[in-house]
Amino acid sequence: MEMSKLTSKHQATVPADVRAALGLKGGDTIEWVVDKGGARVRKARGEDLAWLRLAEESFAVEWLSDEDEEAFCDL
Repeated sequence: MEMSKLTSKHQATVPADVRAALGLKGGDTIEWVVDKGGARVRKARGEDLAWLRLAEESFAVEWLSDEDEEAFCDL
């Protein structure tokens, strides 16, 4: 079992054994999956990152329009 402590900024160090097992290096993206009161972490796959980039671009165009900004500015 490996443990890390959260900093005041909610950051944690990934233990060396976990980094080695997942093949992680600086700059890699990790994915958190929450289920049944726990969480799993894995190295994000290329297809996951591609989907995330497409979703972010799509949402930015759709949800960050001047009309949306005006409609939601008083919330």
